[in-house]
Amino acid sequence: METEHPEKALAVFEGKRIRRVWYKDEWYFSVVDVVAALTDSEDARNYWKVLKHRLKQESSGVVTKCNQLKLLASDGKYYNTDAANTEALFRIVQSIPSKKAEPFKLWLAKIGYERVQEIEDPELAQKRMKELYRKKGYSDQWIEKRIRGIAIRDELTDEWKNRGAKSRKDYSILTAEISQAAFGMNPDEYKRFKSLEQHNLRDHMDDMELILTMLGEAATTRFTRDRDSLNIPELKEDAKDGGDIAGDTRKNIENKLGRSVLSKENYLEEPEAVKRKKLKFSRKALKDPNTTQQ
Repeated sequence: METEHPEKALAVFEGKRIRRVWYKDEWYFSVVDVVAALTDSEDARNYWKVLKHRLKQESSGVVTKCNQLKLLASDGKYYNTDAANTEALFRIVQSIPSKKAEPFKLWLAKIGYERVQEIEDPELAQKRMKELYRKKGYSDQWIEKRIRGIAIRDELTDEWKNRGAKSRKDYSILTAEISQAAFGMNPDEYKRFKSLEQHNLRDHMDDMELILTMLGEAATTRFTRDRDSLNIPELKEDAKDGGDIAGDTRKNIENKLGRSVLSKENYLEEPEAVKRKKLKFSRKALKDPNTTQQ
Protein backbone atom coordinates (compact mmCIF):
# COMPACT_ATOMS: atom_id res chain seq x y z
CA MET A 1 0.00 0.00 0.00
CA GLU A 2 1.21 3.49 -0.81
CA THR A 3 2.05 5.57 2.25
CA GLU A 4 3.32 9.06 2.89
CA HIS A 5 2.73 11.86 5.34
CA PRO A 6 1.11 14.97 3.84
CA GLU A 7 4.09 17.10 4.80
CA LYS A 8 6.34 14.83 2.67
CA ALA A 9 3.87 14.22 -0.15
CA LEU A 10 4.80 17.30 -2.16
CA ALA A 11 8.01 18.19 -3.94
CA VAL A 12 8.68 21.49 -5.71
CA PHE A 13 10.45 21.94 -9.05
CA GLU A 14 10.95 25.56 -10.17
CA GLY A 15 7.91 26.67 -8.20
CA LYS A 16 5.67 23.85 -9.48
CA ARG A 17 4.17 21.48 -6.92
CA ILE A 18 4.60 17.79 -7.76
CA ARG A 19 2.69 15.23 -5.73
CA ARG A 20 4.51 12.07 -4.77
CA VAL A 21 4.06 8.97 -2.65
CA TRP A 22 6.42 6.39 -1.17
CA TYR A 23 5.42 3.06 -2.73
CA LYS A 24 7.30 -0.25 -2.87
CA ASP A 25 10.40 1.33 -1.33
CA GLU A 26 10.75 4.22 -3.80
CA TRP A 27 9.19 7.53 -4.78
CA TYR A 28 6.33 7.59 -7.30
CA PHE A 29 5.48 11.00 -8.79
CA SER A 30 2.27 12.28 -10.36
CA VAL A 31 2.84 12.16 -14.12
CA VAL A 32 0.28 14.92 -14.74
CA ASP A 33 2.11 17.21 -12.30
CA VAL A 34 5.42 16.52 -14.04
CA VAL A 35 3.86 17.29 -17.43
CA ALA A 36 2.48 20.55 -16.05
CA ALA A 37 5.88 21.51 -14.66
CA LEU A 38 7.72 20.79 -17.92
CA THR A 39 5.24 22.15 -20.46
CA ASP A 40 3.30 24.91 -18.66
CA SER A 41 0.31 23.36 -20.43
CA GLU A 42 -3.12 24.71 -19.50
CA ASP A 43 -4.48 21.17 -19.79
CA ALA A 44 -1.76 18.86 -18.50
CA ARG A 45 -4.19 15.96 -18.16
CA ASN A 46 -5.07 16.05 -21.85
CA TYR A 47 -1.39 16.47 -22.76
CA TRP A 48 -0.56 13.30 -20.84
CA LYS A 49 -3.57 11.49 -22.33
CA VAL A 50 -2.37 12.20 -25.88
CA LEU A 51 1.27 11.41 -25.01
CA LYS A 52 0.29 8.16 -23.31
CA HIS A 53 -1.68 7.10 -26.40
CA ARG A 54 1.30 7.87 -28.64
CA LEU A 55 3.70 5.95 -26.41
CA LYS A 56 1.39 2.92 -26.51
CA GLN A 57 1.25 3.09 -30.30
CA GLU A 58 5.05 3.16 -30.36
CA SER A 59 5.00 0.00 -28.24
CA SER A 60 6.83 1.81 -25.47
CA GLY A 61 6.77 -0.14 -22.24
CA VAL A 62 6.95 2.99 -20.10
CA VAL A 63 3.16 3.33 -19.81
CA THR A 64 2.88 -0.12 -18.25
CA LYS A 65 5.37 0.99 -15.59
CA CYS A 66 2.95 3.68 -14.40
CA ASN A 67 0.80 2.77 -11.40
CA GLN A 68 -2.61 4.07 -10.40
CA LEU A 69 -1.93 5.37 -6.90
CA LYS A 70 -4.09 7.50 -4.63
CA LEU A 71 -2.84 11.08 -4.49
CA LEU A 72 -4.33 14.10 -2.76
CA ALA A 73 -6.32 16.36 -5.12
CA SER A 74 -7.18 20.06 -4.79
CA ASP A 75 -10.58 19.19 -3.26
CA GLY A 76 -8.83 17.52 -0.32
CA LYS A 77 -9.76 13.98 -1.41
CA TYR A 78 -7.58 11.13 -2.68
CA TYR A 79 -8.00 9.82 -6.23
CA ASN A 80 -6.28 7.17 -8.31
CA THR A 81 -3.69 8.98 -10.41
CA ASP A 82 -1.05 7.88 -12.90
CA ALA A 83 2.23 7.83 -11.00
CA ALA A 84 5.69 6.77 -12.12
CA ASN A 85 8.95 5.99 -10.39
CA THR A 86 12.23 7.71 -11.23
CA GLU A 87 13.21 5.26 -13.98
CA ALA A 88 9.87 5.55 -15.79
CA LEU A 89 9.80 9.33 -15.44
CA PHE A 90 13.21 9.66 -17.08
CA ARG A 91 11.81 7.85 -20.12
CA ILE A 92 8.60 9.93 -20.15
CA VAL A 93 10.58 13.17 -19.91
CA GLN A 94 12.59 12.14 -22.99
CA SER A 95 9.31 12.20 -24.95
CA ILE A 96 8.45 15.75 -23.89
CA PRO A 97 10.10 18.58 -25.83
CA SER A 98 11.00 21.05 -23.09
CA LYS A 99 13.92 23.29 -22.16
CA LYS A 100 13.28 22.23 -18.58
CA ALA A 101 13.92 18.55 -19.29
CA GLU A 102 17.58 18.46 -18.30
CA PRO A 103 17.19 20.56 -15.11
CA PHE A 104 14.26 18.31 -14.20
CA LYS A 105 16.34 15.15 -14.63
CA LEU A 106 18.99 16.56 -12.29
CA TRP A 107 16.29 17.53 -9.78
CA LEU A 108 14.72 14.06 -9.99
CA ALA A 109 18.05 12.32 -9.44
CA LYS A 110 18.73 14.53 -6.42
CA ILE A 111 15.32 13.79 -4.87
CA GLY A 112 15.86 10.05 -5.24
CA TYR A 113 19.37 10.21 -3.83
CA GLU A 114 18.23 12.23 -0.82
CA ARG A 115 15.62 9.60 0.03
CA VAL A 116 18.23 6.84 -0.06
CA GLN A 117 20.41 8.92 2.28
CA GLU A 118 17.48 9.41 4.66
CA ILE A 119 16.80 5.67 4.82
CA GLU A 120 20.45 5.04 5.71
CA ASP A 121 20.56 7.98 8.17
CA PRO A 122 17.08 9.02 9.45
CA GLU A 123 18.55 12.10 11.17
CA LEU A 124 19.07 13.63 7.72
CA ALA A 125 15.31 13.58 7.11
CA GLN A 126 14.73 15.53 10.31
CA LYS A 127 17.43 18.05 9.44
CA ARG A 128 15.95 18.63 5.99
CA MET A 129 12.46 18.97 7.42
CA LYS A 130 13.64 21.51 9.98
CA GLU A 131 15.40 23.53 7.31
CA LEU A 132 12.28 23.48 5.13
CA TYR A 133 10.15 24.83 7.99
CA ARG A 134 12.75 27.53 8.76
CA LYS A 135 12.61 28.68 5.14
CA LYS A 136 8.83 28.94 5.46
CA GLY A 137 9.24 31.28 8.44
CA TYR A 138 8.71 29.01 11.44
CA SER A 139 10.59 29.53 14.71
CA ASP A 140 12.89 26.86 16.15
CA GLN A 141 10.58 26.50 19.18
CA TRP A 142 7.60 25.69 16.95
CA ILE A 143 9.64 23.36 14.72
CA GLU A 144 10.75 21.23 17.69
CA LYS A 145 7.13 20.71 18.73
CA ARG A 146 6.07 19.94 15.15
CA ILE A 147 8.82 17.34 14.73
CA ARG A 148 7.95 15.75 18.06
CA GLY A 149 4.30 15.68 17.02
CA ILE A 150 5.19 13.80 13.84
CA ALA A 151 7.04 11.15 15.86
CA ILE A 152 4.04 10.70 18.18
CA ARG A 153 1.69 10.51 15.19
CA ASP A 154 3.91 7.88 13.53
CA GLU A 155 3.86 5.77 16.69
CA LEU A 156 0.06 5.92 16.80
CA THR A 157 -0.49 5.11 13.11
CA ASP A 158 1.88 2.15 13.40
CA GLU A 159 -0.34 0.79 16.18
CA TRP A 160 -3.47 1.37 14.09
CA LYS A 161 -1.92 -0.38 11.10
CA ASN A 162 -0.98 -3.41 13.18
CA ARG A 163 -4.39 -3.60 14.85
CA GLY A 164 -6.82 -3.47 11.93
CA ALA A 165 -6.75 -0.06 10.22
CA LYS A 166 -6.50 -0.85 6.52
CA SER A 167 -7.53 2.17 4.48
CA ARG A 168 -7.13 5.94 4.46
CA LYS A 169 -10.79 6.13 5.45
CA ASP A 170 -10.04 4.12 8.60
CA TYR A 171 -7.21 6.50 9.55
CA SER A 172 -9.44 9.52 8.83
CA ILE A 173 -12.25 8.15 11.01
CA LEU A 174 -9.90 7.48 13.93
CA THR A 175 -8.18 10.86 13.60
CA ALA A 176 -11.56 12.60 13.51
CA GLU A 177 -12.52 10.89 16.79
CA ILE A 178 -9.46 12.33 18.54
CA SER A 179 -9.94 15.79 17.05
CA GLN A 180 -13.66 15.96 17.88
CA ALA A 181 -13.05 15.00 21.50
CA ALA A 182 -10.00 17.24 21.91
CA PHE A 183 -11.15 20.38 20.08
CA GLY A 184 -14.88 19.98 19.52
CA MET A 185 -14.26 19.85 15.76
CA ASN A 186 -13.25 17.22 13.25
CA PRO A 187 -10.24 18.08 11.02
CA ASP A 188 -12.39 19.44 8.16
CA GLU A 189 -14.30 21.71 10.55
CA TYR A 190 -11.02 22.75 12.16
CA LYS A 191 -9.66 23.74 8.73
CA ARG A 192 -12.72 25.87 8.06
CA PHE A 193 -12.30 27.43 11.51
CA LYS A 194 -8.81 28.52 10.44
CA SER A 195 -9.90 29.48 6.90
CA LEU A 196 -7.73 26.76 5.35
CA GLU A 197 -8.46 24.67 2.28
CA GLN A 198 -5.99 22.03 1.12
CA HIS A 199 -3.17 23.08 3.44
CA ASN A 200 -1.87 20.90 6.25
CA LEU A 201 -3.84 21.74 9.39
CA ARG A 202 -1.00 21.03 11.81
CA ASP A 203 1.29 23.44 9.97
CA HIS A 204 -1.12 26.17 11.08
CA MET A 205 -1.51 25.22 14.72
CA ASP A 206 0.13 27.31 17.43
CA ASP A 207 2.14 25.84 20.29
CA MET A 208 -0.83 25.05 22.53
CA GLU A 209 -2.79 23.38 19.74
CA LEU A 210 0.22 21.23 18.81
CA ILE A 211 0.74 20.19 22.45
CA LEU A 212 -2.93 19.24 22.87
CA THR A 213 -2.80 17.27 19.62
CA MET A 214 0.28 15.40 20.85
CA LEU A 215 -1.42 14.70 24.19
CA GLY A 216 -4.52 13.29 22.52
CA GLU A 217 -2.54 11.03 20.21
CA ALA A 218 -0.06 9.87 22.86
CA ALA A 219 -2.93 9.03 25.23
CA THR A 220 -4.69 7.13 22.43
CA THR A 221 -1.55 5.07 21.80
CA ARG A 222 -1.31 4.24 25.50
CA PHE A 223 -4.97 3.17 25.71
CA THR A 224 -4.66 1.02 22.58
CA ARG A 225 -1.60 -0.81 23.87
CA ASP A 226 -2.82 -1.30 27.43
CA ARG A 227 -6.22 -2.56 26.26
CA ASP A 228 -4.69 -4.59 23.41
CA SER A 229 -7.43 -3.20 21.16
CA LEU A 230 -8.17 -4.73 17.76
CA ASN A 231 -10.24 -3.55 14.79
CA ILE A 232 -11.93 -0.23 14.14
CA PRO A 233 -14.73 -0.24 16.79
CA GLU A 234 -12.24 -0.78 19.64
CA LEU A 235 -9.71 1.62 18.12
CA LYS A 236 -12.45 4.27 17.84
CA GLU A 237 -13.17 3.93 21.56
CA ASP A 238 -9.47 4.40 22.32
CA ALA A 239 -9.33 7.43 20.01
CA LYS A 240 -12.30 9.07 21.73
CA ASP A 241 -10.86 8.39 25.18
CA GLY A 242 -7.47 9.75 24.14
CA GLY A 243 -9.11 12.83 22.65
CA ASP A 244 -11.12 13.30 25.85
CA ILE A 245 -7.87 13.54 27.82
CA ALA A 246 -6.72 16.40 25.59
CA GLY A 247 -10.21 17.93 25.57
CA ASP A 248 -10.44 17.95 29.38
CA THR A 249 -6.99 19.54 29.57
CA ARG A 250 -8.00 22.20 27.05
CA LYS A 251 -11.19 23.04 28.95
CA ASN A 252 -9.29 23.25 32.24
CA ILE A 253 -6.80 25.70 30.72
CA GLU A 254 -9.61 27.73 29.14
CA ASN A 255 -11.49 27.91 32.46
CA LYS A 256 -8.43 29.35 34.17
CA LEU A 257 -7.59 31.71 31.30
CA GLY A 258 -11.15 32.81 30.77
CA ARG A 259 -10.88 32.40 26.99
CA SER A 260 -10.46 29.81 24.26
CA VAL A 261 -6.96 28.54 23.52
CA LEU A 262 -7.91 27.68 19.92
CA SER A 263 -6.46 30.12 17.41
CA LYS A 264 -8.26 31.16 14.21
CA GLU A 265 -4.97 32.41 12.84
CA ASN A 266 -3.08 30.52 10.17
CA TYR A 267 0.37 31.12 8.75
CA LEU A 268 -0.51 31.57 5.07
CA GLU A 269 -0.09 35.35 5.06
CA GLU A 270 2.28 35.90 7.96
CA PRO A 271 5.01 33.48 9.08
CA GLU A 272 4.74 31.89 12.51
CA ALA A 273 8.04 33.41 13.67
CA VAL A 274 6.76 36.93 12.88
CA LYS A 275 3.56 36.36 14.83
CA ARG A 276 5.58 34.97 17.75
CA LYS A 277 7.75 38.10 17.73
CA LYS A 278 4.70 40.37 17.68
CA LEU A 279 3.14 38.45 20.58
CA LYS A 280 6.37 38.77 22.56
CA PHE A 281 6.42 42.52 21.92
CA SER A 282 2.76 42.96 22.88
CA ARG A 283 3.38 41.20 26.20
CA LYS A 284 6.35 43.46 26.84
CA ALA A 285 4.23 46.50 26.01
CA LEU A 286 1.63 45.45 28.56
CA LYS A 287 4.32 45.47 31.26
CA ASP A 288 5.86 48.73 30.02
CA PRO A 289 3.31 51.10 28.36
CA ASN A 290 6.18 53.39 27.31
CA THR A 291 7.59 50.69 25.01
CA THR A 292 7.54 51.67 21.34
CA GLN A 293 7.75 49.20 18.47
CA GLN A 294 10.94 49.29 16.44
